[in-house]
Amino acid sequence: MTNDVIQENKYVELTYQVVDRKSGEVLTAVEYPLGYVHGVNEILSPSVMSELAGRSEGDTIDVPIDCNAIYGPRDETLVITDRIENVPEEYREVGTAILMENDRGETKNFLVTRVDEKTVTIDGNNPLCGREVIFKLDIRTVRDATEEEIEHGGKPEAGPDINSGRVVPI
Repeated sequence: MTNDVIQENKYVELTYQVVDRKSGEVLTAVEYPLGYVHGVNEILSPSVMSELAGRSEGDTIDVPIDCNAIYGPRDETLVITDRIENVPEEYREVGTAILMENDRGETKNFLVTRVDEKTVTIDGNNPLCGREVIFKLDIRTVRDATEEEIEHGGKPEAGPDINSGRVVPI
C-alpha cells in the first residue's frame, strides 16, 4: 500500500458501479480497472473527478449524482411504441440500441425498453434520466505516471474496449 494521493500527473486505476439511490439496483458496473492520468484527461464528470482528488489507493468513495442535472428531465416524446410487425426482427429484444436519424440528419440513440406480442417500445432518454444515483468508486492504484502515460493520458497499450457493453459515461 502506497501513500500516494490522487493529484495531477498521478496514474490512477479504479473500478466503479452506478447504483440507483431508490432501489439499490446496480445499473452499471466496470470491473476491469479503468486507468487514466489525473489532471491530463477527465474520464468521468468533473464532479466525480474532483471527489477523487486527494484520495488514496484502497479508498472507496460514494458520489451522489442527480442525473437530472446532467441529462435533464425525462422527455416522454422520446418514448415510442409501435406495432411489432413494423419493427425489424433485430430490434425486437430489450436492451438493443438503435441509432435513429431525423429529417435534419441529426442522430440519437434509442434503447428497446419493452417488447410484447404486439408492440415494441423504444426510449431515446438516457437510461439514467430522472434518476438519482450513487457512483461507487474503488481506487485500485495510485502512483506517479510515466512520461509516456502523461502523453497518452493513461497506459499506451490497448486495453478492452470500455465503450462496448453497458458502460454509462457519467
